[in-house]
Amino acid sequence: MAMRQVIHVLSAVEKSLAFEWLFPRLAREYDLKVILLNPGVSSMETFLREQGIPVERITLRGKMDFLPSFLRLLIIFLFRRPDVVHVHLFDAQRLALPAAWLARIRRRIYTRHNSTLHHRYYPSGIKFDRWSNGFATDIVSVSQATDYALLELEGVSGSKVTRIPHGFDFQVFGQVTTGRVEALRKKWNIPMGRPVIGLVSRLIEWKGLQYALPALAAFQRNHPEAIVILANANGPYQRSVDKLLTDFVPGSVVCIPFEEDILALYRLFDLLVHTPIDPYVEAFGQVYVEAMASGIPVVGTPSGVAGEIMVSGKNGILVPFCDSQSVAAALEDLWKKPDFRQTLALNAQADVLSRFPIDTMVAALKKLYNA
Repeated sequence: MAMRQVIHVLSAVEKSLAFEWLFPRLAREYDLKVILLNPGVSSMETFLREQGIPVERITLRGKMDFLPSFLRLLIIFLFRRPDVVHVHLFDAQRLALPAAWLARIRRRIYTRHNSTLHHRYYPSGIKFDRWSNGFATDIVSVSQATDYALLELEGVSGSKVTRIPHGFDFQVFGQVTTGRVEALRKKWNIPMGRPVIGLVSRLIEWKGLQYALPALAAFQRNHPEAIVILANANGPYQRSVDKLLTDFVPGSVVCIPFEEDILALYRLFDLLVHTPIDPYVEAFGQVYVEAMASGIPVVGTPSGVAGEIMVSGKNGILVPFCDSQSVAAALEDLWKKPDFRQTLALNAQADVLSRFPIDTMVAALKKLYNA
């Protein structure tokens, strides 16, 4: 019997460990092709070519490329007639789902990677979310937060929504070597023997940096030797973050715009802080799972998947939304209790390893594709 043909369409992905873990596994089960809507060559494209997975890049630099990109997608779908088209991220949804509908592809799936973002900040985007919901035959929801957006706010039928959380290849977390960690310490000039608090967050208002950073500044006043690493440090909230950073000891904050070896970077942290501002605006929150799997104690808000997996005092510390004082108090308390930190880290690691293995995600996708 011929293998089912599956096409994944992604937009604006430079590099993604999640897709690097997923696509080789799907390629063993399906006739898989990946289409990247990107402005140019990316790490993702290079990875797929190295793996021997068929990949095609359609140039998408902005709105001027929407029509030619849409037409190219339509031609591909009409020519290849895949059994499944699975779409990820906003521009891919806007272009690939209607193209697959016009081509009469019977299984049109998209993964909901945003939850209430448009409802809270960009109302004009809601119509495109509803557009995606209408053209899709199935929607993958990654968490309770995306369930809420789809089912409660947008009125999608429950029969169309399948909950499949992100999966992680936890073997690679155990393969992080001391050499890789020390290379990053040298690369980013991180001193030895000093407390390191990490934040892995784009610079966006809803990530809650306006509450996390004052808490870290308060912690540093009691522990002036502390180092703060702000990773993925780029985004529209840059100016506000720069003002907040003036409260820190000069030279004590390391801003890292992008680090490809993110799993090694986690190992430089003693603690991680992640404080989105409400339960739903974080659709999933991979940073929670990655830090917990890396054995790093987490102080966070119950946003996205953290509201499902974190139990305060058992596998992390949950603090109220928009509350710098609670974040500062949690950091101070944890720092005084190294044995407690170790217990939290071990419990967290065990919990996420049992809940989010990549093979569980692949099995769920196979069930959806083959239904």
